[in-house]
Amino acid sequence: MSTPDEQVIVVDAANVIGSRPDGWWRDRPGAARRLLEKLARLQQQLPESTTIAVILEGAARKALDTNPLDLGTLRVILAPASGDDTITQTTADYLALPTPPTVTVVTADRGLRHRVEPLGASTTGPSWLLIQLDNL
Repeated sequence: MSTPDEQVIVVDAANVIGSRPDGWWRDRPGAARRLLEKLARLQQQLPESTTIAVILEGAARKALDTNPLDLGTLRVILAPASGDDTITQTTADYLALPTPPTVTVVTADRGLRHRVEPLGASTTGPSWLLIQLDNL
């Protein structure tokens, strides 16, 4: 059960990673690992009532196959197929709790926004998250 002041940030990792042309396409697992490391540092700085849930899909799922990462309380969800389906289901699961937290989905994907907003989630673009990560 959650409390009314709890917040969940659901991160569309593929969308966030793909929002900066930094060569991520040459090493998707490496780009995902770098994002996970930054998100874990951000999670440590946030109140305990805030959870970051990051969804990895496709080749990015392999980010956890090599050297172990200390992700602390960061929640990593590996999409079995469609990342958008997993993000939508994760959002729905949080919002279905008896006392649902405030849920924000980080994505620029319009189709995904149209799926999660009717569930009660708010959305924001990757630039908001990247600014937070750049300021660590």
